[in-house]
Amino acid sequence: MGGLNDLIVYQKAFSLAMEVFRITKSFPTEEKYALTDQIRRSSRSVCSNLAEAYRKRVYPKHFVAKLSDCLMENAETAVWLEFSYACGYIDQERFNELSNFNEEVGKLLFHMEKNPKKFGVR
Repeated sequence: MGGLNDLIVYQKAFSLAMEVFRITKSFPTEEKYALTDQIRRSSRSVCSNLAEAYRKRVYPKHFVAKLSDCLMENAETAVWLEFSYACGYIDQERFNELSNFNEEVGKLLFHMEKNPKKFGVR
């Protein structure tokens, strides 16, 4: 089994977090400690929790619990994307693209959570 960086879900979650970082550079400065900070944190947290889950593969309950945390952070990112669109910081096309990407990450995480043995959990 390869490392964390070999997991498609990690690659996609990392790419999404980096895309969130790029788009939030254009958000208004008054959002720096609110929306910008929150969406960056939640999108990055998916990756960090996934790293923790991956390292805890020898402990099935811990693995699943950390994946649950990933799913919660992913859901939070979806909400912040909605706010970003509603506030006019991203257009409909960008919102749809990022929301679909976020949903794809969520589906992959859910698959991991429901099939831990496929990911080295004993």
